[in-house]
Amino acid sequence: MDLAFTPEEQQFREDIRTWVRANLPTDISHKVHNALRLSRDDLQRWGKILGKKGWLGHAWPKSFGGPGWNSIQKHLFEEECALAGAPRVLPFGPVMVAPVIMAFGTPEQQQRFLPGIASGEVWWSQGYSEPGAGSDLASVKTKAERQGNKYIVNGQKAWTTLGQYGEWIFCLVRTSNEGKPQTGISFLLIDMKSPGVTVRPVVLLDGEAEVNEVFFDNVEVPVENLIGEENKGWTYAKHLLSHERTNIADVNRTKRELERLKRVARAEGVYNDVRFRDEIAKLEVDVVALEMLVLRVLAAEKSGKNSLDIAGLLKIRGSEIQQRYSELMMLAAGPYALPLIQEAMEAGWQGDYPGAAAWCAPLASSYFNLRKTTIYGGSNEVQRTIVAQTVLG
Repeated sequence: MDLAFTPEEQQFREDIRTWVRANLPTDISHKVHNALRLSRDDLQRWGKILGKKGWLGHAWPKSFGGPGWNSIQKHLFEEECALAGAPRVLPFGPVMVAPVIMAFGTPEQQQRFLPGIASGEVWWSQGYSEPGAGSDLASVKTKAERQGNKYIVNGQKAWTTLGQYGEWIFCLVRTSNEGKPQTGISFLLIDMKSPGVTVRPVVLLDGEAEVNEVFFDNVEVPVENLIGEENKGWTYAKHLLSHERTNIADVNRTKRELERLKRVARAEGVYNDVRFRDEIAKLEVDVVALEMLVLRVLAAEKSGKNSLDIAGLLKIRGSEIQQRYSELMMLAAGPYALPLIQEAMEAGWQGDYPGAAAWCAPLASSYFNLRKTTIYGGSNEVQRTIVAQTVLG
């Protein structure tokens, strides 16, 4: 295992860095570096810029219109984007459903759906969790009953991230109640403009509607929107979840937020406090350890070896580190991190923030929002059991 980048890889990094600096809108990077509110337009604008370059699907093979980068190149691209202040690529289309369509979809489905994902034109949502099916995803009850050349879908999905903007949604639906729960699930693509689809935003503690409930009331879905075989959706779901859990680790964004933590600590006058510096140092050690774990996986992939089956472990450590850096930012600002002033999270706000600088405004919102990371994508308790069984034996 060699964790040093080659001269060619270093040059690749420089090329990516140069391009991102030239093409990332400064108003968007300002918002990202300061944790200000990103609009739908901000997210899609950057996605379309990447799409025009052919890099929105940066992990895609050339055969499907991607750049065909190896695992190291993909990592360097993600790192340079994160450090430059680019928004995180919304994973639902290019990172999650696209690999499923590539692996299990028909040529017609690939030609129909992949171009819109690659360009950033079509906004995808994820329809997995339900009120009674979170970490126990095999318990999904949303039903799809086949009638001729269409499915009639009834049920509800919960915690659909940014679903209020969704144009298409990929769903796990129950098509059979026979046998084990996993054997009766299918993977269905649904047009969210279809009659009978209702999206209801869930307003969170910070006033944002990041997540949504999605209801299906006799929604008609053409049979050709079924991915793969009926009742084999659990296989496709597991394929997708390995991408999601690795994505949740998000070590590159964590490195950027570590630097933000240091800026906040300096601004609040606690950076030179020995005990606070100790906490930052411990966090930085954890970030480096997580990065080394990611690089171990990448080194194995690059050499053609079987990569470690540790997507769950990456998810566990990555999510806990995200919670820790948000907690330390809160501690640095003290009581000034607590007031919630919605307007202060908009770029260009000129009002007075009570007793503190405006950089304190997003801290509580980020802290509470990141409490979810140890739950979504499979709760960490469940992930530890999976790691114990599959990795440790």
